Amino acid sequence: MFFKDKNVLIAGGTGMVGIQLCKLLDAKGAHLRIASMDDESRSHPKADFHQTDLTNYDNCLKVCKDMDYVFNLLCAKGSPEIVKNYPASIMRPMVLFNTHLFDAAREAKVAGFLYTSSVGVYYPAPVLNEDDTEHTPPPPADFAGRTKLFGEWYANALRREHNWNVTIIRPANIYGPYDNFDSENAMVVPSLIKRALTENPMTVWGDGSTIRDFIHVQDIARGMLLIAEKNPSQPVNLGSGIGISIKSLVETIVENVPNKPRIEWGTSKFGGDPQRILDISRARSLGFEPQITLEQGIKDTIEWYLSHRNETSQRYDIFNTPQ
Repeated sequence: MFFKDKNVLIAGGTGMVGIQLCKLLDAKGAHLRIASMDDESRSHPKADFHQTDLTNYDNCLKVCKDMDYVFNLLCAKGSPEIVKNYPASIMRPMVLFNTHLFDAAREAKVAGFLYTSSVGVYYPAPVLNEDDTEHTPPPPADFAGRTKLFGEWYANALRREHNWNVTIIRPANIYGPYDNFDSENAMVVPSLIKRALTENPMTVWGDGSTIRDFIHVQDIARGMLLIAEKNPSQPVNLGSGIGISIKSLVETIVENVPNKPRIEWGTSKFGGDPQRILDISRARSLGFEPQITLEQGIKDTIEWYLSHRNETSQRYDIFNTPQ
């Protein structure tokens, strides 16, 4: 087994993806170290937990020491409104922790590294293929997407100059247990779930026709381990490969909450690019196949949230950090 008895650092290991990834790595016999700004209560019980700021290079060196592999799950993210209004606050930490963690891992002679990029690296298009970024980078005003793409460029430069095993994945819209449900910059699925549970009527922006690619966090974690083992030299999309309309998403959520609210569409407000679906042909050629349907995943996420509402606030948020 690839990760058995390996020392593995999961930077961001207390986040939604990190929690699932740690479970899988533990089952494979890896020795876990987590670096995060979150509360330690979110850490895997077997992990060596470090509450530390990885925008600092010395901190990156400390957590990379004696590691065999590093997963970088770190991201400064928020709702489209937050990203639009606070581009520098999004960019600065990402540039620092991505660059510092790359350099510290290489200085510590870490054998392999997985960089978690984003669907934001693409210029808007109905179907997104990995090679698209060679010709059409994100729009100039998409600072978050361009920052993620800069991380990819640096990863590729390190791979070429130092023959280092750096792998890049580009996830679709991830959702699932331990997501951010509480702050104003929550992403679309947790935001809609919380509103479906607390509002009646429930108002949704747009007319519901917008189409997106949603993937459950367990599928992403499985995909990460697979791609890390395969170590492809090119970026790999990880998504469902299926387009889901916001109307279908909302209806699925409402169908699975205890008290079903009436839905009102705020058609006067912009609903985003009409369609964005990941082409997952490259991932499939490496053996990846999503296993959790949207219906299963939404039901699972709602059930988790209803049982763990008190746990959702124990996470670090650069825009809404608990005092």
